[in-house]
Amino acid sequence: MNFWQKILAEKKMILALSPMDGVTDFPFRAINKKYGQADLIFTEFASVEGVCRSTSTKILNHFDFNDAQRPLVAQVFGKTPAFFKQAAVLLCELGVDGIDINMGCPAPTVANHGSGAAIIKNPELAKELIRVVQEGIAEWKNGLELKDCPDISPKTVMAVADKKKNFALPDIDRKKIPTVSVKTRIGFDHEEIDTWLPHLLGMRLVAISLHGRTLKQGYSGKADWSVIGRAAALIKKEDPSVVFLGNGDVTDYEEAMEKVKQYNLDGVLIGRASFGQPFIFLPKAEREKALAEKNIFKIALEHAKLFEATYPESEGYKFLPMRKHLAWYTKGVEQAALIRSELVRSNNSLEVEAVLRKYKLI
Repeated sequence: MNFWQKILAEKKMILALSPMDGVTDFPFRAINKKYGQADLIFTEFASVEGVCRSTSTKILNHFDFNDAQRPLVAQVFGKTPAFFKQAAVLLCELGVDGIDINMGCPAPTVANHGSGAAIIKNPELAKELIRVVQEGIAEWKNGLELKDCPDISPKTVMAVADKKKNFALPDIDRKKIPTVSVKTRIGFDHEEIDTWLPHLLGMRLVAISLHGRTLKQGYSGKADWSVIGRAAALIKKEDPSVVFLGNGDVTDYEEAMEKVKQYNLDGVLIGRASFGQPFIFLPKAEREKALAEKNIFKIALEHAKLFEATYPESEGYKFLPMRKHLAWYTKGVEQAALIRSELVRSNNSLEVEAVLRKYKLI
């Protein structure tokens, strides 16, 4: 029984933190796991081309995690089969619980190059990418070493070893291999679930996550949950072993539960609703209790300090990516615009703390 099935057996529903580029980094995931207790969390996605070819190892930061964040699924995107296979070996070496192939990102910087949701138009490539990831995992299980991957540099091999040490990750167990899943959309420029999904089924995927918009829609309009429901019925009929999650506009635990029941899903991914709201994964009673007992701005400060500790300026990192998170924490607060305007100019956690104390928020 894999971890997806274990969660379902225990909780009857998987409520997961969706992968989001530039958002679901190590500190964000840590805060959400600690206070929201999401059943499953995804990393932000990383380019397999970057993993294999970049002269910098900073791209590996996308995959930073520790045991407290398990089960953790690492998401990758790209279009080159050879790089997908080698990235799979690298992720096996890190010890992630699952590998998710992004076939749903609508961003022009991704889709215009034939990756992400653009793969919907290229089903043969989709199947090839799934196959090579599975092959990479199988070859790693049988003894393939990361250093023997032709496009993985010695510098990257050393960086992986350092990360395992820095995050206190356990020694690898080649009997424990990651699951393979896909996150995608209902179509390219129109809904085409009846022709697109069958290409994925039969590929021995453990799970499929489906966002209820097309690539053309991006994030405009509303997610079409009726199509997600049709997809669920198709999957249950063709391959009921596949765990199926819906995604799009869900704002809390109760709405997720409603979608699961209405559309016969195994779970739901929550994305943007988690911004500045780590308690969003809890049932209403627990959520209200947590909000009453915990100071959300103390959590924001904890988040800022963790960001600094994870990405120190001494190693060339900037505080800039943390600012958007600080802005999200101010939602619904009196004088929010004023507080936000100061927080988004902060350069470190000391300045964040000064702003929060100035407005008597901590």
